[in-house]
Amino acid sequence: MLLVFAFALLLGEALTEDVTVNMKVTKHYSGHFEGHFVYTPKHGIKGWELKIHFSVPVHNIRQWDGDWIQKDPHGEHFVMVNEKSNGILPAGQPLDIRILGEFSGSEVPKGTGVFVDLSHDSQTLPPLPHHTGQATKYNYDEVLMKSILFYDAQRSGKLPANNPIPWRGDSALHDGKDVGHDLTGGWYDAGDHVKFGLPMAASTTLLAWGLLQWKDAYEASGQLNRMYDCIKWPLDYFLKAHTGTNELYIQVGDGSADHSFWGRPENMTMARPSYKITTSKPGSDVAGETAAALAAGYLVFKTKDHAYANKLLSHAKQLYDFSKNHKGIYSKSVPAAAKYYKSASYEDEAVWAGCWLYYATNDAKYLADAEKHHPAIAGGAWGQSWDEKNAGANLLLYKFTKKDTYKQDIVQTYKSWMPGGSIHYTPKGLAWRLEWGTLRYAQNMAMIALMAADYGINPTSYRKWAMGQVNYALGDGGRSYVVGFGKNPPTKPHHRAASCPDMPATCGWDHQRTNQPDPHVLYGALVGGPGKNDDYVDERTDYKKNEVACDYNAGFQSAVAGLKHLAVHNNLPH
Repeated sequence: MLLVFAFALLLGEALTEDVTVNMKVTKHYSGHFEGHFVYTPKHGIKGWELKIHFSVPVHNIRQWDGDWIQKDPHGEHFVMVNEKSNGILPAGQPLDIRILGEFSGSEVPKGTGVFVDLSHDSQTLPPLPHHTGQATKYNYDEVLMKSILFYDAQRSGKLPANNPIPWRGDSALHDGKDVGHDLTGGWYDAGDHVKFGLPMAASTTLLAWGLLQWKDAYEASGQLNRMYDCIKWPLDYFLKAHTGTNELYIQVGDGSADHSFWGRPENMTMARPSYKITTSKPGSDVAGETAAALAAGYLVFKTKDHAYANKLLSHAKQLYDFSKNHKGIYSKSVPAAAKYYKSASYEDEAVWAGCWLYYATNDAKYLADAEKHHPAIAGGAWGQSWDEKNAGANLLLYKFTKKDTYKQDIVQTYKSWMPGGSIHYTPKGLAWRLEWGTLRYAQNMAMIALMAADYGINPTSYRKWAMGQVNYALGDGGRSYVVGFGKNPPTKPHHRAASCPDMPATCGWDHQRTNQPDPHVLYGALVGGPGKNDDYVDERTDYKKNEVACDYNAGFQSAVAGLKHLAVHNNLPH
């Protein structure tokens, strides 16, 4: 058959090829047949349509590799489109469309057709390298690439010329105008448009840590430069938000007003007030976490951009001193944050920030501070999150000191988290901590487990457990929980911008309530996840199970990088 395959290169350059292909009939018996349309693209593709013509009428036609959008009642002409899980193919990856059907008479059907590029939202996807290292069950390169795309979709402010998200534009360009500071930039928190400093900083720290620990994973997956750009976006924002030695803006936007609006960030008209911590209204937790993020950023950029790295470190030191010298819980000082990200304590951030400043400076005073605060977080950790840093802090203390007491904290933590401990497990194997963002906790702890394994703590069992938790999210749980990846991924995440049609069409609450898939694919976003019994329905209105957030993806992406690192070195667990 003549196969016209028009597609966009993953690098963005359109290319059309005419290729002659015939349906290969692999089985036929008693009026039944099985055929395959096979094509191996020379370049990456994204989104396809297959128009099929049969030489004789067929009926009861079925397949598992696409969705029918047209069926000829006479049985000769059919049209299908790709499923979400197989619309994007790297160069050299075969596309095999399997068809089953029935026919009358003695002539076995012959099939011809035309593949047509759909380029779903015209989004240009970055290229993927040829696979290197150990074979993996899931394409970790693709997951890393798409997770970074999710962070691109969360960007606020003036977008760069190379913005890869065509349905996102400049937004919130007046942030900070109410206080006379430029507070544009940063990430929108989740499916809404508030910029919350504590989870944004916590996400940045985990992403930077993953890059520090497993840089070779980003190099091997072809995503290293994109990852630098990814974390630089919030780091630049934190520099803007630190407007004085003892002053840090920790939120832009009012949650109540924001949540009453369903639309694009580009169309926001509500007031976006700016909130800060000061010496009289302290926030040791958010100041400490932001110091940690900046220190981790320093470590990431110190060989790439020395001047920028030094600027990050200077601000990190000031914020660390601010957090140390003016004690207080930020959500008590800024009640606007309490409804959404209420902090329980600041002792864990004191240890966490001390560890990161020591990591960046090798100055013993920071390590001494961290060890002084350790008794407040000793023992097993509830779970790494935007609010609790116990597991990561204990691991860093062990990394720097090799003291057995910190190692035992980690061991006790995973004794609780692994099967047989106190954590509930779903029937299909997810460590289920909490109904809100349950996948986030499992993925954060998978990341910490992979880190601990690298530091020599139970490497075999911890790596195997971590891979199981990551692979659950990618498909082992029966479906993918990552938008735009794998089998039956979510198509209706709770996310305003992705749910809105292309400009200039209006967008409102009807777009939240519709049962149709989002018009834009929020590639790489990890949704909250299933209930205790693996129960999950892909509904946009279910913000417990189907919202996305910057902190949901951070530990997840880093855990995937950890597994990719193991694959590069042929050391994945069996």
